[in-house]
Amino acid sequence: MKHLTRAALAGLATVALSTGAFAAEKLKMATIDPGSSAYLVMTTMANIVNDKQSDYEITVDATGAATKHMVEVASGKIDLCMVSPTVYQFMKNGKAMYSKLEKAPELSKNLGLIYWFPYGAYHVVTYADSGMMSLKDIKGKKVFLGPPGGGAWNTANAWIGSMTGYKAGEDYENVKASWGAALQAFQDRQIDVYINGGIPPYPQIEQLALTSKLRILGPTKAEVDAASDEMLAPTRGPGRTLDVIPAGIYGDGVVNSEDVYEVGSTVGVGVRMDLSEDTVYEITKVFWENLPGVQKTTPFMRKVTLEGLQKSSAMPLHPGAIKYYKEIGIEVPDEMQ
Repeated sequence: MKHLTRAALAGLATVALSTGAFAAEKLKMATIDPGSSAYLVMTTMANIVNDKQSDYEITVDATGAATKHMVEVASGKIDLCMVSPTVYQFMKNGKAMYSKLEKAPELSKNLGLIYWFPYGAYHVVTYADSGMMSLKDIKGKKVFLGPPGGGAWNTANAWIGSMTGYKAGEDYENVKASWGAALQAFQDRQIDVYINGGIPPYPQIEQLALTSKLRILGPTKAEVDAASDEMLAPTRGPGRTLDVIPAGIYGDGVVNSEDVYEVGSTVGVGVRMDLSEDTVYEITKVFWENLPGVQKTTPFMRKVTLEGLQKSSAMPLHPGAIKYYKEIGIEVPDEMQ
């Protein structure tokens, strides 16, 4: 009888341990397409958090647009997503893609930031044998700017417009597609120009350049130096930068002989403000404390730094993130608290 009791107790202990192993709080994270820098950074973050503690488990979904994800986080349907300083301002003020969403300004109050990171340069890519040599040559061509209504579409549209004066849908065909469908269409040569952002060397461009000769369309340094303030305006808004794609960084697969300058973006990991302070503090702490080890073997993560907090103050930090940053001696600007 004693043996049976011990066996029963052992069984209960096994069940208890098994239950404990699956008792982690589930957190849902949304990001954009698997080929993007945002996807790479955010899935790496999720892997770090999941691997280094057992109280929380982050699952990642990489479908849909960031503009929609931000509404879903603010509405409490998911927990974390990619955010953009510019898109956050649109939501806060009920402008652009949120102009028809009356509750957008109120929803923005439930969006907080954990950290910023570089999205990278917007690569404007065509095939080397297309005959296109500059952005002006996209006139009359089929161009993918990004998924309709998304932050990437708005950024690419502003950049092309400022540098050429062209309007999407009038001077060139505005291809409406998802990231994955557009990439496949470009590979099948059904569209002429494909635009996506990433930190050079961007793995998606590296992959394309393995099988085809490409050209990146954009101004050289001399052309940037001669450009007017109006032409460069898209690189100077909240969370926007002027990035360089160095000549030769993609090897022989990209034919540009000079550096190309493109609009770049800063984006971030956002979280719903009503998620507990303890939860956000813990995932923030675990991520930053274990990031250095990952950066040794993962080059693109070396661009993710605490200095990125100073890139833009356009969005408030979550109290849990603030608690961690103050704990390690970082001065948090008043407008981010």
